[in-house]
Amino acid sequence: MAEDNWTPLAKSYCPLMAGSIDRTDSEPHDHGIIRALDSSYKPNKDVEGDPNLTVFVARLNPKTNEETLESEFSYFGEIKRVRIVRDIITGHSRCYAFVEFKEERSAVRAERDGHGMEIDGHEVLVDFELERTLPGWIPRRFGGGFGGKKESGQLRFGCKDRPWRKPISMQSRLAKESFDDERSSDRFRSNDRRGERQRRHSRDRSRSRELDQSRKRTHDRSHDRHRKRSRSPDRRRRH
Repeated sequence: MAEDNWTPLAKSYCPLMAGSIDRTDSEPHDHGIIRALDSSYKPNKDVEGDPNLTVFVARLNPKTNEETLESEFSYFGEIKRVRIVRDIITGHSRCYAFVEFKEERSAVRAERDGHGMEIDGHEVLVDFELERTLPGWIPRRFGGGFGGKKESGQLRFGCKDRPWRKPISMQSRLAKESFDDERSSDRFRSNDRRGERQRRHSRDRSRSRELDQSRKRTHDRSHDRHRKRSRSPDRRRRH
């Protein structure tokens, strides 16, 4: 992995990379990753709609229906289609859905501002659709995806909800750069303070010289007046 191209979000899907907190793992740590690495998946061609206008909504209340979703997400723009994914046997909601808008800016607003909104008492996750937009995507049922819980050993990283952490080597390099920048800034501030002290000292010396010269001129004028008075005859004595 090139550290200069590091990003907290996945640009392409790799199960091994998604299973790593900083995408530096070289060995799979659970069966899900092994299953995903051995899987070959192609997006469902029968799925309707434009993936660039579609957002993925997860963590839904099982009782939430299409009408509620349409009502909530219509705030972001005009909606073209709402699809809650349901169990093929029971028809019960699997607690996630896809909402397709008519304009891209509406989808962008929904992804940006809809994440974390509360619907029927549940705080939902909102992200762009990945199945048809993220190269190499492997769904959760094949051991991939970005979902999972720690108890199952199937944590996934690189998504909006759980981004990658910066690798330790990169953290060390960034910390060093930050330290160097801070030292440079401290040196600049130190030099600036030293220069300000020198300028202030120079101004004080200049003012002191001007004050001494002013005092000297005042003293000289006073001395001259005294000498003139001592030389002039006293008229009162003369009369």
